[in-house]
Amino acid sequence: MSDERLDALAESARNRGLKLVRSRVRTPGKRRFGKVGLTDASGNAVFGMDDKGPTGSPDDAEHFLRNLGARDWGASLDVAVLPRKKPKKAAREAANDREPAEAPIPTRRRSAAKPQPPPEPALREAKPSDSKRMAELIDFLGHEVSEQTVRKNLGELKKLGETPIVATLDKTVVGFVGVHRMATVHRDAPVGRVPVLVVAKEAQGQKLGRMLVEAAEQWCREHGCKLIEVTSNDRRAAAHAFYRHMGYERTSIRFFKKL
Repeated sequence: MSDERLDALAESARNRGLKLVRSRVRTPGKRRFGKVGLTDASGNAVFGMDDKGPTGSPDDAEHFLRNLGARDWGASLDVAVLPRKKPKKAAREAANDREPAEAPIPTRRRSAAKPQPPPEPALREAKPSDSKRMAELIDFLGHEVSEQTVRKNLGELKKLGETPIVATLDKTVVGFVGVHRMATVHRDAPVGRVPVLVVAKEAQGQKLGRMLVEAAEQWCREHGCKLIEVTSNDRRAAAHAFYRHMGYERTSIRFFKKL
């Protein structure tokens, strides 16, 4: 079939909402040479097509198009073919026949609620009202102590100027660190100590422990200390790793005896 006839066949397909697909094989004698097929506007096969391309002859495609009536090809493509209807002209209204319609009142769209940022941690000195929460945190370390005892000890530490530092999230106490300044006969400056450090389990992973230790170190500097030491139970391996990460070294073994 000549190129002119194939072009006419493609035009006939377009008039029916179809597309003529021509084989890309240009060597005579090879499979699919001169083959054509038909697809719809979405590229779905309608006639003479398989997964690899066109399989039909131009004569068969021409016969298919010639005998394809509006109802037939519409049904084959699973669409409804309806005659075009002229749009109805809107009837003109006589002047002053009705009152002008009221303009709709614009409604405000409610903006989507913005996600609330997580609460920022804050540090401050411990207060007597923190006694109950601090007793709970001390219990988390494995030491039983009453709220009354914590309250009493806070009063004594305040007199010494060694009030613990607490960490809060949204005004809730979630951890604290103790501070202590100790003068010794064999050193030229006081020694700072961190006698206790605890962060609530639900607040861990937010760098609160680092914040508390750094606050304790700053307190020791301000009180003339040139060295700071930490007390940590032997069974708390994770705490030991944390202190090493903070730059602390193990230099001694701690002994104690009940009196």
